[in-house]
Amino acid sequence: MATTVETTQLDSTLQRQIQEAVERYVEQRLSEEEEKRRTKTKKLAIIATKGTLDWAYPPLILASTAASMGWEAGIFFTFYGLNIIHKQKSRKLKIAPLANPAAPMPVPNLVGAIPGMTAMGSSIMRLMFKQHGVATIKDLTDISIESGVKMFPCAMTMDVFGYKPTDFLEGVQPVCGATAFLDYAADADISLFV
Repeated sequence: MATTVETTQLDSTLQRQIQEAVERYVEQRLSEEEEKRRTKTKKLAIIATKGTLDWAYPPLILASTAASMGWEAGIFFTFYGLNIIHKQKSRKLKIAPLANPAAPMPVPNLVGAIPGMTAMGSSIMRLMFKQHGVATIKDLTDISIESGVKMFPCAMTMDVFGYKPTDFLEGVQPVCGATAFLDYAADADISLFV
């Protein structure tokens, strides 16, 4: 009878020790996972599809800001978005007043269709940016590249437009297909389509 009581007490003590060990293990693992989540570098993935002056700013500002906050950031430039990182075209980005009701100075479509209005609208927009101390597209691409933002040119669009890898700014990533960018974006904390 004494042996049964001792065995029962031993079983009870062993079960309690096992339970405590399991609880400590689970608590430690949860703490480690929480620490990983807290210290994990955040990641931003952006798809840039438009190559006009006004649409070049959002992806560059968002990505360079994320990089300045210690995030990993990447932009996939596709279709007209490739103009933003094209050596020649990035210097001449324009904004058309034609059919652009959000323009700072609304222009009737008839007036917007007059030759030279796109050049004038683009000049006015550049002047407004300069007067308000807004960085140029060149400044933003330089800052982005220097801060480690990955800039991926779309391979398919390059083929369609006849671009070569040498047509793009220094520091741009090698040619990138949609599959490769999706792999990059798969674990992003934030994904944006601009």
